[in-house]
Amino acid sequence: MGHVHHGKSSATFLDSDEILSGLNLKGNETFMDAGCGDGHIAIKAMEKYLPDGRVYAVDSYDKSIEELEIYKSENNLENLTNIEADITKSIPGVENDSIDVALMVNVFHGFTSENRDDVISEFGRILKTNGRFAIMDFKPIEMQRGPPVNIKYSPEELEEIFVNHNFKKIYLNEEMGEEIPEGRSHYLIIFEKR
Repeated sequence: MGHVHHGKSSATFLDSDEILSGLNLKGNETFMDAGCGDGHIAIKAMEKYLPDGRVYAVDSYDKSIEELEIYKSENNLENLTNIEADITKSIPGVENDSIDVALMVNVFHGFTSENRDDVISEFGRILKTNGRFAIMDFKPIEMQRGPPVNIKYSPEELEEIFVNHNFKKIYLNEEMGEEIPEGRSHYLIIFEKR
């Protein structure tokens, strides 16, 4: 990946309820938190938003997945599946056309132009037709937190990339995340697989 930050969590500066409520989950979906980090969003999704759903928590950082496995075992959670995977290559154990909603928070900016198409293709594989791919990321402006501005994508850039992979933009909220002098730090964009 273009830049890596294993083990960092957005729990201290992003509200998981704000993110998850923007997804309009019905409660029975199969959901993936891709690049889940410490799993705080996946856990909140399972506990509050998906009482009859299934949650996949995916990360390349082995320690995050080990800790989520402990959490799963201690809480006897049958509907949580934790997967250690490099999503630029593949997500093993996830069937074609099996995910209703995939979410990436503060992850997509880390993909290079060489591997982002592979990532989108892999999500094209695992998402159901009309499945949704939600990306929440830093706005492409200078701010105290986050990656360098030159690797951040604007919503318009993402839309241009995703349309070439048979996805259609269905939602955009440009006022998400932390309050910063310029407004809010993040945007949430949702694409639907065609």
